[in-house]
Amino acid sequence: MRLKQLQGGTPEANALLDRTTRMAGGIDEQVAAILADVRTRRDAAVIDYTRRFDHREPNAGSYEVSRARWDDLADQVAPSVRLALELAARRIRGFHERVIDPGVDVDLDGVRLELRVTPLHRVGLYVPGGTARYPSSVLMTAIPAKVAGVAEIVMVTPGASPETLLAARVAGVDRVFELGGAQAIAALAYGTASIPRVDKIVGPGNAWVASAKRQVYGEVGIDSIAGPSEVLIIADADADPAWIAADLLAQAEHDPEARAVVVTTSAQLALAIDAELTRQLADLPRKAIAEAALEAHGAAVIVASIDDAIGFANAFAPEHLELQLADARAIALRCTTAGAIFVGAYSSEAAGDYLAGGNHVLPTGGAARYASPLGVHDFRKQTSVIEYTAEAAAAHADAIATLATCEGLDGHGRSALMRRRRG
Repeated sequence: MRLKQLQGGTPEANALLDRTTRMAGGIDEQVAAILADVRTRRDAAVIDYTRRFDHREPNAGSYEVSRARWDDLADQVAPSVRLALELAARRIRGFHERVIDPGVDVDLDGVRLELRVTPLHRVGLYVPGGTARYPSSVLMTAIPAKVAGVAEIVMVTPGASPETLLAARVAGVDRVFELGGAQAIAALAYGTASIPRVDKIVGPGNAWVASAKRQVYGEVGIDSIAGPSEVLIIADADADPAWIAADLLAQAEHDPEARAVVVTTSAQLALAIDAELTRQLADLPRKAIAEAALEAHGAAVIVASIDDAIGFANAFAPEHLELQLADARAIALRCTTAGAIFVGAYSSEAAGDYLAGGNHVLPTGGAARYASPLGVHDFRKQTSVIEYTAEAAAAHADAIATLATCEGLDGHGRSALMRRRRG
């Protein structure tokens, strides 16, 4: 296996920066039709699409997983997996409990200004399913919502695995529906007789799910539009090529569209990484997927200095940024646009995916330039509260009227001036 070797600063290397979450192949148009149909026909449309795409029939008109079936499947999970999920849940909860944003209540010359922070009432979680098992995604989405104080969490997943259902129980999910695709997003966004409407939808999914989330935004909140997963590793000449190769493969095995890039000052290290990739791919169960991702989107970018590597990373704005180099903590302070930064060779991206405690739902496709990891703040909303005294209303009336006149909104000024006369 040989990564494309690109020189930093060249058009070929800069082309790696150009990623998008837009959907190709007419997916947006097909999803729009599904959304419109579900909005009109509600449960009947959800049933039709689920029969067509997932070949699943409802039970008494509903796709909700009964509590008895939920518990029965969850209890089948191997004890070692159960213990690992419970450990991960404790660490995720422990971190997120420490990052709750407080409200603000101040008095500015007779005007009380409050920023009131309250939890959302009901949140929908999309969890990929079918042949896949993603219990870690359940923990990462549901636990911050519960910490935030969300009253009800509704999970949809196309074929719930025992591990996913156990994670949902551990994390405090309230209801589970075996639904997937655009029709599941539509049901959460618009509500049906059997599926409650939610305030916000979070969680990763395929291109159909991503398109649906983009299109229902405004009707409900969403966390982000997830593109292919990605890792960028900055490595110096002393880095371990076996560890770097392993981390590149950990990312590449997600999906053939995954991005796995190393930026280094050492062409010799890049060659050693190639040799390790060949060796480690040989017995990787998801070899075909990882190899396809590396061939299409993998690269080794050779730069003249670590400063150049930092500049490239900040322009790339990766979902995951690993720093496998000397003085990694100091370098981390200069890395300003990444979803998550893994400092030092012992800090693997895999640890962040499962057990470290920070959230693994991260901005992709360069969105780390402006977006943040999923967190408690995503499940809370802010309300401004303004309370004037009579004296403050009188004191501000003339200035308010002046600004209102400037903008041609004389009714605004009149409203303020009335308070001055009464005061």
